[in-house]
Amino acid sequence: MIPVSYWFKAFAAAVFLAVPGLAAAQGAQVAFGNMQENSNLPVEVTSDNLDVDQEDGTAVFTGNVKIGQGDMRLSAPRVLVVYKEDQSGIKTLQATGGVTLVSGQDAAEAARADYNIETGMIEMQGNVLLLQGANALSSETMVVDTRAGTARMSGRVKTVLNQGGEE
Repeated sequence: MIPVSYWFKAFAAAVFLAVPGLAAAQGAQVAFGNMQENSNLPVEVTSDNLDVDQEDGTAVFTGNVKIGQGDMRLSAPRVLVVYKEDQSGIKTLQATGGVTLVSGQDAAEAARADYNIETGMIEMQGNVLLLQGANALSSETMVVDTRAGTARMSGRVKTVLNQGGEE
């Protein structure tokens, strides 16, 4: 008779081989969005309120903040915009209070997001949830490279991959 532990190990191995990407879920790199974004595109911001500080080169948007750049959309209750030293454009965006980022059919939620416009990198932190169609991934941190169209998740990554079959 074959021990139960053998069958469990065989089943676990079969699951890892049958589900692409599951074995690499910890510290996983995933695609994000339909295509690569151009971080040089204009950034459009709408909100209920705006406070500008000319001395430190910042602006704080509050209340139903919506930001668009190309096909990417970000929404949050509060966004701090830090302008370049020469005031020629935006250096970074810091969104807090619960952030939603959408690119193509992919959507991510987190407690906060920091977007470095110059590098095209977005770091989302705090209970990150990434939805890609019927699949969901969660982690503590996700770094999105908008230029490459990829994201890297770290910090107790959990993956739920739906195979499309009936249960």
